[in-house]
Amino acid sequence: MLKSAFRALGDLFSPEFRSVLFKALGLTIALFIAVLIIAEMLIASFTHFSWPWADRLVEVGTGLALLVAFFFLMSPVTAAFAGLFLDQIAERVEERHYPLDPRGTALPASRAILISIQFFIVVLVVNLAVLPMVFFGVGAFVLVAANAYLIGREYFEMVAMRHMPLEEARMLRKENSPTVFIAALLPAFMTIVPFLNLAVPLFSTAYFTHLFKSVQASSA
Repeated sequence: MLKSAFRALGDLFSPEFRSVLFKALGLTIALFIAVLIIAEMLIASFTHFSWPWADRLVEVGTGLALLVAFFFLMSPVTAAFAGLFLDQIAERVEERHYPLDPRGTALPASRAILISIQFFIVVLVVNLAVLPMVFFGVGAFVLVAANAYLIGREYFEMVAMRHMPLEEARMLRKENSPTVFIAALLPAFMTIVPFLNLAVPLFSTAYFTHLFKSVQASSA
């Protein structure tokens, strides 16, 4: 597990990983800017108070609210965009570290998009549900545990599906669920660290590629 983590950290600084991270961040920022511009245009069109300062106050307040929302959504949205490139990352890891092993098969584009959307929705819903627990002092622990389960399930199965059918990937993950969950605690902890959480999709892909290879070898 530690070996997989250190290998994944080494992969994280490779040019291929940086390229994917910049693409995902670029798409995320472009989306947020577009939403901000559209929101401001709609507010300017539909809010007409008798006092100019009231219109300006609404526009500024909406902008600030959107910025707060963007900060909260930055990580899951970046993860959703990064999901479009995860096969590329897994392939690079396999080429670099496991050149003699059979290569995985990339998921169809439609399947990759669907998985990215599903993961984004699930992570967003779970994080919103857990957020109130922060005020009771246990929120961080529950958040890490919830994200560890989600990250372990999604990324391990995604990597495994490059080499086997979905049902077999799920079965392999369930057979090794304690290992997968414990391994996922590291990227889950990264999700609550600002800016570091942006690298979670790429790190997790490399990490679970190494972990899958380890599990596969021990099961052989």
